[in-house]
Amino acid sequence: MRDKEIIHNRIKSEGILPLFYHDDTEVCIAVTKALFKANISIIEFTNREKNAIKNLQAIIKERDSSMSDLLIGVGTVTNADEANLFIELGADFLVSPFFDESVNNAAVKAKVPYFPGCMTPREIHLAAAAGCTIIKLFPGNVLGPGFVEAIRPLFTTIDFIVTGGVETNQDNITLWFKSGVSAIGLGSKLITKNILTNKDYNSLTETAISVKTMIDQIKNTNH
Repeated sequence: MRDKEIIHNRIKSEGILPLFYHDDTEVCIAVTKALFKANISIIEFTNREKNAIKNLQAIIKERDSSMSDLLIGVGTVTNADEANLFIELGADFLVSPFFDESVNNAAVKAKVPYFPGCMTPREIHLAAAAGCTIIKLFPGNVLGPGFVEAIRPLFTTIDFIVTGGVETNQDNITLWFKSGVSAIGLGSKLITKNILTNKDYNSLTETAISVKTMIDQIKNTNH
């Protein structure tokens, strides 16, 4: 499923984009299932290390058999070759730590949504001019909610996901959503080393449910 509008709406409605990578295929599938069990139906699998391709294929295979509603994006896509490869493997969307024109061109050609990472108004402007409607603000811990609040009026047609340094507590999440982001990207703060080491996937599901509940409450309050 690569419909831009469906993916866009899914991110906005859920308000959370979990992202992770692990070398072990079974761990990748278990993490995916734990998140899906928490009613999270859009995730980002990060293109890192040697097993990224193999593990993505395994996650997609498992998705197709038992989690048909799950949307799977691939992160840290840095060039056209990677973009084309992951599109061919079945990625629903692509994410980069920066805006790359060749990745954008590959995504446009394949009609696959592309979420580039941006850090300055100029970068956001260039990505928006190229047709990107969801932009990742990265790194969030450097930019801060004040940055989002300041640029929000300049880019009214863009939805922002903030990634990097986002915490799982209510105060931090509230600050981000009040600043104007549409979603938060959560990696190791959600899928912690402790959870992965102990294979405590029930804890991951419980935390994800808690964070989703917080986000729903914050969005309802803001509206």
